[in-house]
This record gives sequence, structure tokens and C-alpha cells, in this order.
Amino acid sequence: MNLDSVLRLDARLSDQMRVAEKPGALRSVSVFFAHSGDSWFWAIGLFTLWLSGNSFWKEWAVVQLAGISLLAALVMSIKFLVRRRRPEGEWGGIYRNTDPHSFPSGHAARSFLIAVAATGLGPNWLAALLWIWAPLVALARVAMGVHYVSDILAGGVLGILFALIGLQIYEPLLMWVSSLIGFPLW
Repeated sequence: MNLDSVLRLDARLSDQMRVAEKPGALRSVSVFFAHSGDSWFWAIGLFTLWLSGNSFWKEWAVVQLAGISLLAALVMSIKFLVRRRRPEGEWGGIYRNTDPHSFPSGHAARSFLIAVAATGLGPNWLAALLWIWAPLVALARVAMGVHYVSDILAGGVLGILFALIGLQIYEPLLMWVSSLIGFPLW
């Protein structure tokens, strides 16, 4: 099986999952989940959590926002190297206009990073909810026609790996920064 046949299979499978042009409940749910992984939504939510939360939630918000920001730079770099066009379609004009490249899916990467980081930081109930939410975001991106299946698979793997690495360096980095400035950050 060569790369062309894999890409054709990917496009065919993605097209079969698409509901963007089909009115109904599945489309409405897909729109909700496709947007729930938007970076602006998470930036506002995490900033609000930082403003109103106790020290635990402040730390949680900062770690998540830092991870999301660094991951976004990596995803955009890969997108500009690969330059795979998004599937043709009408839905998601803002994504199509601001970021015409689909590989890897930033939404899938971001949602899985958030779920993995929540698993490492807690609380367990929130991590469990985010592990249900993350694949729904990724699948909704295909259902709404702005990504191929391979885009979300690559994005998901990238987000998971990035978060696992981030969790390994997080505490030593936090200790180092705290010692540099002379006081704990939280």
C-alpha cells in the first residue's frame, strides 16, 4: 500500500463520517464539540479560572495555558511544513481562512493535551470528563469536514506525547523558576 492509496482511503473514510451538510441532531452535536476545542474558548476559560480560582486552580490554569501555547507553536510549524489542504467544504470558514492547512489537527492535539495534563494534575473527575470530551472534539472536526481522519490521529498522538513530556519537566521547571525568583509561584 503506497502513500497515495493511504491518502485516498483516508479521504474516503473522512467523507463517510462527514455530517456538515446534513441537518439534524448529529450535526448540531458535532458543531458544539468542533467549537468546544477552540483555542480562544480555552484561553478565556483558563484566564477566568486563574482570576477566580484558589491556588490549585491558578496553577492548573497556568500549566494548561502554557502547554496549549507551546503546543500551538509546534502544530503550526508542522502545518506549514506539511501544507496539507483542508477537505473542501463550506462549514468552518474561520478555520479555512485563518489556517488553510489540516495536518495535524490543532483541535485534536489541544484536546488530548488538556485531557492528559488534567490526568497528571487532577482532579480525577475532571480528567475523566476530559478523556470523554477529547475524542469527541477530534471526531467532530472530521464530521464537520475541516479535517481528515489522519489529521486527528496525528494531532491526538502529538497532544498526548507533548503533554506526557510536559508533565515530566513541569515540576523540576517550576522548582527552578521558583528558586530563580526567590519565592514559590503559587
